[in-house]
Amino acid sequence: MLLALVIIVFLALTFDYINGFHDTANAIATVVSTGVLSARKAVLMAGILNFGGALMGVEVATTIAKGIADSSLVVPAVVVAALLAAIAWNLITWWFGIPSSSSHALVGGLAGAVVAHAGRSALHTAKLEEVATFLVVSPILGFFLAMLLILALLWICRRMLGQRVNVAFRKLQLLSAGAMAFAHGTNDAQKSMGIIALALITYGKIASHGTSVAVPLWVKLACALAMGLGTLSGGWKIIRTMGTKIVKLRPIHGFAAETASAIVILGAARAGIPVSTTHVIAGSIMGVGASTNVSAVRWGIAGNMVVAWVLTIPVSALLAGGFLKLVAPFF
Repeated sequence: MLLALVIIVFLALTFDYINGFHDTANAIATVVSTGVLSARKAVLMAGILNFGGALMGVEVATTIAKGIADSSLVVPAVVVAALLAAIAWNLITWWFGIPSSSSHALVGGLAGAVVAHAGRSALHTAKLEEVATFLVVSPILGFFLAMLLILALLWICRRMLGQRVNVAFRKLQLLSAGAMAFAHGTNDAQKSMGIIALALITYGKIASHGTSVAVPLWVKLACALAMGLGTLSGGWKIIRTMGTKIVKLRPIHGFAAETASAIVILGAARAGIPVSTTHVIAGSIMGVGASTNVSAVRWGIAGNMVVAWVLTIPVSALLAGGFLKLVAPFF
């Protein structure tokens, strides 16, 4: 039993690490593409702030541990299958440089494994629908918030010299990129915390009362460290897609996109709703680009990303169902 729990914790931290380098682009793509920071400095900043953000709250972790499915019907094999599916999809999309959602992959994997093991009745459909809805709504919020913000900033700066605006927002973008990295840590690292907490509940290692989950300190620190180290390793393929292939950005655009994204992600984390930081920052970048010139957005690249987003949950669910058959005899 102890060995099985160790394997689950290892897989959860592996997912967290992969999430870190897979989603590094979410926090630093814009600040790198605008030339405000070198890639190395941006990755270091993001890694540190990811670690700090991961220690702030457990609302999202509670949703993953208790909100998606009836924890009393979740067996260790289900958790393992969900993690393997999420890891596999993250690696596939990373290899091809596609900014997909780690959140979608984990939620889809967990839901698919639960259904394969105990049927649809084991899912908390109301909460799952809420999570799924916000996974769709959050990038739209990012799009329009970033659009409004860039239009307001351009109006405020309309009489300033372009060079002066550039210099000012190169400095301000350091703050917005930092806020985005911190927000990424608050939301994404908590997903792995939730998975480990779910495993600990399954093995009777921690108590579960009502809708609350007491996530142990060692779990918080381990997930924060895994996320931070993953971010430090960098996901250069996806950074290029996010930072240069969707739309060409200047510091003022990067500031607007990052600020809008940080607001949406931090708000969702506070409400305990796991969202896709990839979706939100991509939506914000598109909103910034579309506000100035619709044709400036490379909609073909954006379309490919949307296809990957749509596929992530069902593919992860199917992968989890397959993995469950493979691992069930061993757990």
